[in-house]
Amino acid sequence: MNKMIAACGIDCAQCPAYLATINDDNALRAKTAAEWKLTHNFDFTPEMINCHGCMATDGVQVGYCSMCEIRKCAGEKRATTCAACAQYPCKAVNDFFAMVPAAKANLEALRT
Repeated sequence: MNKMIAACGIDCAQCPAYLATINDDNALRAKTAAEWKLTHNFDFTPEMINCHGCMATDGVQVGYCSMCEIRKCAGEKRATTCAACAQYPCKAVNDFFAMVPAAKANLEALRT
């Protein structure tokens, strides 16, 4: 599967919520909800595990992605990802890279 890079650099095509949605995989929804309930200390249910990707315009994003400030900023600037932004890398995305180094590699690859 090709990469589907979110505004922040995460590869949505590898996200279990996205995969469960596009494959209508209820077992993956249940597994992901159980895992995320533990790792994120939030009461996820399988019904919450639906996402069409970061920049989907239909408003179907999972969990924090629906209110992400990086996603919101990219949308306001009409940038498909932060890699296309004139202010790249800003403090918000640099702070995010500290938690998710793979996201930086994905955005850097888009800039070359």
